[in-house]
Amino acid sequence: MPGLAVEVIDIDDPQDPRVEDFRDLNSVDRRPDLPVLPGGRPGRGLVIAEGVLVAQRMIASRFSAHAFLGVDKRMKELDDDLRDPSLSGVPFFRASAEVMAEIVGFHLNRGVLAVSRRPEVLSVPDIVETARTVAILEGVNDHENIGSIFRNAAGLGVDAVLFGQGCADPLYRRCVRVSMGHALLVPFAKFDEWPRGLDELRSRDFRLVSMTPDPDAVTLAEAVDAEKIGFLVGAEGPGLTASAMASTDVKARIPMSRGTDSLNVATAAAVAFYERVRSGTMGE
Repeated sequence: MPGLAVEVIDIDDPQDPRVEDFRDLNSVDRRPDLPVLPGGRPGRGLVIAEGVLVAQRMIASRFSAHAFLGVDKRMKELDDDLRDPSLSGVPFFRASAEVMAEIVGFHLNRGVLAVSRRPEVLSVPDIVETARTVAILEGVNDHENIGSIFRNAAGLGVDAVLFGQGCADPLYRRCVRVSMGHALLVPFAKFDEWPRGLDELRSRDFRLVSMTPDPDAVTLAEAVDAEKIGFLVGAEGPGLTASAMASTDVKARIPMSRGTDSLNVATAAAVAFYERVRSGTMGE
């Protein structure tokens, strides 16, 4: 297609070395999105975007795509995006669905992949400087939950996602896919020290709210009226550790019914984010 910034390269051989970054996406021993492979071997730690929408969000993000792999139909759907001057000379490897399936190791219904190297890691001080609402995760090691939290954060005006100890990699392929690409757009950072790193937020006048099913905690609606809020959520089952909860300013619960004590962590986070929106205290 004339006018594309990318260089279209047809791939007929699944063993073509030029598509190595997309190979064996389901193989634990080879997956290109793993920073560390089984046995401690260094991995490539690439960021993989699946599908037209997620590829578009990668193109719009600070994650610079250095290659694409897809069928002709998906390339045409990305026509406007692939004209972006920032993609000048970036290869778009065009293949049939059958060849693409042999490369990635399974049939990919979404029909297109984009791949990026990991950019420079952001710091907590940098991303909270202008933030008013942040999500803080501890021990959340389920990739789908993390992806859902990013999607909820994007849709409900949360400025950043911060990671304490014990969390899964937010740039794992499934996280990026479940987040609908918002893991590439919503800023995130990891605390160097946990939970001491929370002092950085407190010094910036954040009210730290720990989410808990404790019946003695205040209701969520009573906790969200500060100018700046950090919501802490923990792993499924155990929740937040005692040390993390002790480092917060207030414990808050979502009122529950029918003998249910809590919600899935991503759902609970979404309720907290919405309550913040509903309260009218998020500002512009």
